[in-house]
Amino acid sequence: MRGFTTILIGAALAACGGGGDDAAAIDADPGDGATADDAAPAIDAAGTVDAPAGTGNFSFFVTSLDTMRLQSGSQNGFGGNLGGLAGADAICQTAAAAVGYGHKTWRAFLSVYNNGAPIHAIDRIGNGPWYDRNGRLVAMDRAGLLMQRPAGDAAVINDLPDETGQGTRRLGDTHDVMTGSNTLGQLDGTSAANTCNDWTSVQGPGTENLVRCGHAWPAMSGMHWIQAHRLRGCEPGINLVQNGPGTGYSVGAGGGWGAIYCFALEP
Repeated sequence: MRGFTTILIGAALAACGGGGDDAAAIDADPGDGATADDAAPAIDAAGTVDAPAGTGNFSFFVTSLDTMRLQSGSQNGFGGNLGGLAGADAICQTAAAAVGYGHKTWRAFLSVYNNGAPIHAIDRIGNGPWYDRNGRLVAMDRAGLLMQRPAGDAAVINDLPDETGQGTRRLGDTHDVMTGSNTLGQLDGTSAANTCNDWTSVQGPGTENLVRCGHAWPAMSGMHWIQAHRLRGCEPGINLVQNGPGTGYSVGAGGGWGAIYCFALEP
């Protein structure tokens, strides 16, 4: 995916806050799992990636490790500074465009405090249905989505896939996905500290155990895809090793890279 993703990265960097420069918890980039059989979509003279045939209902993904590193310009990813909701939406849009679906409108599944007038993640993503890159059902509607695991294809719901259509569990301990939301998809908390200052901050100490994440796949620390536990902090960082809650104050300390969920407003 890297070859055609790089042409889109400039727009995302302009719209989003960058990650930190600290060394990641892992040194090697495990890649996005693409194989030689995954042919890159064609790119026209305007730099637009053509959508692959047969998967036009693609409308859900978890942002991959590759796209978060590429778009942030850091091996540690963005941390909690996604550039606010607009920046987070741009991350989703750029990741989708890189695999041929930039013609759809994508939104990040994130809640914000918004100066005491919360914006809830569930109100940002349309009404469904939602499908993964391979056309497998994630959920038909909001009722099906707002369950411990979405009411969708059994091959999808217990390892929610990234924009390449692959689950992330193959990379290691990858379950933590930032949401700032409760089980209803609404703001979890009572201040901007519960959302890394509405997704604009990489502050570590002082924000530990305040920001809610969900689990892309069920784990002992939580089964719910939206509300599992709280992150150790908002700093950029990646950890793919199972070591409990991890160490330090990064969004990835407990397992992951500060990924977010992305939904298209139309299937």
